[in-house]
Order: sequence, then structure tokens, then C-alpha cells
Amino acid sequence: MDNARTYLVVALGNPGPEYQFHRHNVGFMVGEELRLRHGLPPLRARFHGLAAEGRMAGAKVVLLLPTTYMNNSGQAVAEAARWYKIPVNDVLVIHDEVELPFGEVRLKEGQGLGGHNGLRSLEKWLGSRDFWRLRVGVGRPADPGRPLVDHVLAPFDEPREEVLALIHRAADLADEWLAERTSGSTSETEG
Repeated sequence: MDNARTYLVVALGNPGPEYQFHRHNVGFMVGEELRLRHGLPPLRARFHGLAAEGRMAGAKVVLLLPTTYMNNSGQAVAEAARWYKIPVNDVLVIHDEVELPFGEVRLKEGQGLGGHNGLRSLEKWLGSRDFWRLRVGVGRPADPGRPLVDHVLAPFDEPREEVLALIHRAADLADEWLAERTSGSTSETEG
């Protein structure tokens, strides 16, 4: 890659076909949408994850899908950030968010981690929580007695076209973030 600034776009999820369409893997789904949308090369094993380099929305990026499982994803992110010398505030992490209703997407820098173990791992390994977060709303269980872990580790039960629309909205917001970063103005946004 040339000498222009490089951004790290991290899509969180769990590896393996048994998790492929789970709510917790919506980050992976958005990452794959971005890879295909921008014609990035196939993902290859690097940094305890799968990575591809290329251009997205006019920016040089490394797209990373950690394969360490959600709760240990910080290791992969820290390795990639160190390798490419990417500062924490040039890292965008795409993840599921139970505190947002299904279908909402929001962009946020730093602040609280909302009890998300994947984000806690990133904070631990990066030594900061000043990375950007693209929060993809998967909602809470309809049954308040259902454990949250059972909800996020289950496939979407919403109609397929609504899940695809959510993935596209989140990818659009990632593109907006990158475009704003390369033009020099980024603020918290909703999608």
C-alpha cells in the first residue's frame, strides 16, 4: 500500500459455520458486504484473523475479521494496528448492539462499552477505548426471561430482507465514516 493514511475496519463476530447467521455475527456480515461492495481481494489469514487490504470510500483500509472468537478479538486488532502503525482513533469496529432496536445503526467514538465483551477485549489490548464503533442494532429478546447470551447466539428471526437492509445501512455508515475521515470531518452519526 502507498504512503497515504491507513484505516483499520474491524468486523466482529465468531468464526465457524455454526455462528454464521447469528446476531452476534452481524459485524462479520457487514464486513463481507464492505469487502464485496469495494472489490477488496479475498480475505486471507493474518493477525489471528482474516484480512484484506484495499480502498473503500476513497480511503486506504485494512479490513479485519478476527477469528479468535468475540471475547478475545482485541488480540487480532492490536496486532494489525501495530503492524500498520494505525492509531486507535483510526480504528472503526463494527459490532452487534443489543441496546439499539433491531434495524438501527449508530456511529460513536470511545465512551462506554455497554457490557460488550468483544469491545472490552479491544480496550484491554489497545490500551484505550478511543476507537470508533459502528453499533448495529440487533435489539433485546422479545421474551424478557430469555438470557441475553441465548439471544445474540441465535440466528435472526426477522425477515431476511430486513436483515439485508440492516447490513446495507451499516455498510453505508462505514463508508460515510471513511469518506469523512479522508475529508477531515467526522462526527457522531445515526443511520
